[in-house]
Amino acid sequence: MNLPRLNRITHRDLGYLIAGMTIIYAISGIALNHKHDWNPNYIIDNRTFTTGVVISRETLNDETARKIIEEAGGELKYRTFYYPSGNILTIFVDGGSARINTVTGKGEVEKISKRPLFYQVNFLHYNPGVWWKYFSDIFCVALIVVTITGLFIIKGKNGITRRGAILTAIGIILPLIFLFIY
Repeated sequence: MNLPRLNRITHRDLGYLIAGMTIIYAISGIALNHKHDWNPNYIIDNRTFTTGVVISRETLNDETARKIIEEAGGELKYRTFYYPSGNILTIFVDGGSARINTVTGKGEVEKISKRPLFYQVNFLHYNPGVWWKYFSDIFCVALIVVTITGLFIIKGKNGITRRGAILTAIGIILPLIFLFIY
């Protein structure tokens, strides 16, 4: 088998093998790059409400707390309650909590749920364990091999000795420019 043919076969087969992993890393990488613009892992739902239930430390019990949660609306499953300080009551529900001012009756519910797909792929991007670390290392080596074999597939004026060399050099210089800017 000649070297150019082996190079193309290696590039093609390894490229197909890592295509899905590359897409997952790319999607989670974009999401993590913009974590200051949105939460890629969780959907946080905040809404306000006002309760007409009379609330006092002495009379508050599970039944009263459940009534308050019913008035808050939505599908909230009551868990427990406590007074963190003063006239603020916190009621815990599945996936969140409600904080109510016991004097005014005004409250806010915050519910947190995992963002579908993004939570899972971001978990992988964060390197969740020893085995994933080795898997990621193998994936990175595969990316290097695909990149190097790809450099030598095209010959002539569009290959690595001319146009390809210029574009490869630009691809190396661009990240270095950002490195020096920051």
